[in-house]
Amino acid sequence: MNVNNGSKQQFRRKMQARHIVMLSLGGVIGTGLFLSSGYTIQQAGPFGAILSYLVGAIAVYLVMLCLGELSVHMPETGAFHSYAAKYIGPATGYTVAWLYWLTWTVALGSEFTAAGLLMQRWFPSVNVWIWSALFAALIFVLNARSVRFFAESEFWFSSVKVLTIVLFIVIGAGAMFGIVPMAESAPAPFLTNITSAGWFPNGAFAILLTMLAVNFAFSGTELIGIAAGESVNPEKTIPKAIRTTLFRLVIFFIGTIVVLSALLPMSEAGVTESPFVTVMERVGVPYAADVMNFVILTAILSAANSGLYASSRMLWSLADKKTISPLFAKLSKHGVPLNAVILSMMGGGLALLSSIVAPGTVYIALVSISGLAVVVVWMSISASQFMFRRQYLREGNSVDKLAYRTPWYPFVPIASFLLCLASCIGIAFDPTQRIALYCGVPFIALCYISYYSFYRVKK
Repeated sequence: MNVNNGSKQQFRRKMQARHIVMLSLGGVIGTGLFLSSGYTIQQAGPFGAILSYLVGAIAVYLVMLCLGELSVHMPETGAFHSYAAKYIGPATGYTVAWLYWLTWTVALGSEFTAAGLLMQRWFPSVNVWIWSALFAALIFVLNARSVRFFAESEFWFSSVKVLTIVLFIVIGAGAMFGIVPMAESAPAPFLTNITSAGWFPNGAFAILLTMLAVNFAFSGTELIGIAAGESVNPEKTIPKAIRTTLFRLVIFFIGTIVVLSALLPMSEAGVTESPFVTVMERVGVPYAADVMNFVILTAILSAANSGLYASSRMLWSLADKKTISPLFAKLSKHGVPLNAVILSMMGGGLALLSSIVAPGTVYIALVSISGLAVVVVWMSISASQFMFRRQYLREGNSVDKLAYRTPWYPFVPIASFLLCLASCIGIAFDPTQRIALYCGVPFIALCYISYYSFYRVKK
């Protein structure tokens, strides 16, 4: 339920550390890991994929260190654009908000498309978009309920995902070393698949080309900052959530990619079927592939659940700052910004419609656009922390007064900014992902133009 502060509606702080950790994991562990990891292995090769995810993990870790200082010092719902507006410039803050909304709205389309693709395993005669539309309706209903209901359902959804990944790593590692039998009595591959096609079969530069898909896989960790305004005791909750989330992500992602790379030949990797399902078919565990397909389906829907939450909160925050219509700042009696949820779902629906044309190729395009948007948002977080700390010290404050501070300043914000920038440059050389630049750059320009036009009219 929402709280009235005069005439202004505010979110009530209902989320605990366990909710925020699982919300973040829920947003991260979705198609980026379960489906587009196959694309990364296909493009960069098994060893290159492991290296790509290691670099991605370092980049996201550095960005989260920057976000921790900002979100603990200034906890509010939909926080990124507030930091960018205050410490970089109001037009940049406005643009960052719309970019983050685009990130998750387009991601919604990719999640629903992926869910439809997975259903093809059981119902090959039913069109992908029919399943996608049904799942979209389910996610809308889950988000239209109360924040506490959303947080609790997401906690259990994410718990299933975490348990599945742990089991996958254990079973996969057993199959790698001959402890778990392979299907049709095939010999244990050990680590031969990782280097069988060479260390870098498509060249070392391929790692840079896949970095955007890898960053898309890690997108969602920043949900910790989005939920800061609805968390209990953010001074303790946020740092704990950052530490716990990053530790689990590194174990889950790197462990999973090592297992996938060892058990999945490069020639069999792609995005038409989850590499997890392909690997389980190669392992002699009865019905493992079908069980894995079902769990991945629930995991993807969970990520969509988190994505709709994130995009609607960003719209609410824009309306709360009076940069868009106050219609999107209204909360329902359950404390949900329903108008913002509806508009975000409509955006996801447009992305979903494109999947009718060519689900396999459109999926990579959606991932690239969403990946570019989130990387630019990460760059704004790094730049905001750099500018905030500089201003904080200039005003005569002591770093010791910060409840949570980014270590190794200014190295961390600078390094995280440059790592993100490198992945943006890389996609210019990949024809399958270049569409992200064709869509992303004009979108950013449009945001700046609309901001200045709006304020000129307002004056």
